[in-house]
Amino acid sequence: MAPPPPSMAPRMIVLILRVLTFAFLLISIAILTTNTSTLEAGDAEFKIRFKDVYSYRYMLAAIVIGMAYTILQVAFTLKHIVKRNAETSGDGNLVFDFYGDKVISYILATGAAAGFGATNDMKPLLAFFGFDNFVSKGYASASLLLLGFVCTAILSVFSSYALPKNV
Repeated sequence: MAPPPPSMAPRMIVLILRVLTFAFLLISIAILTTNTSTLEAGDAEFKIRFKDVYSYRYMLAAIVIGMAYTILQVAFTLKHIVKRNAETSGDGNLVFDFYGDKVISYILATGAAAGFGATNDMKPLLAFFGFDNFVSKGYASASLLLLGFVCTAILSVFSSYALPKNV
């Protein structure tokens, strides 16, 4: 079996990174949206949900935007791989990839930073009242969002290198 053409290998790497990004974001959103904790003290019951924390809401928005963009880019990448057509690489998709990867990576980075910051600020108070599980899930979701950012940042570098070659 012959090796793939030289232009095919980078597209496969891009596809793998986009799928990894989507997987990290999907797991992150699952952890974030199920992040609730309840503390019972006598007759009183205290419940905290992710939507009670504004920074977690921002994280959710960043994850949803990142997932939508990633799904769109996976579709474009699959189309390009299936067609194996050089015409599709010079039709403006590279410019969209370039700017889209930059903007989305910044959105994911700020979402992860907001999650880490809020969790770190709340940790002493919430841990004192027994909401350790809530704090741990907050860190886990922000960590996965950060990994999604790292994949998108790498894709941003790839799109930066591809743009001058083809435009």
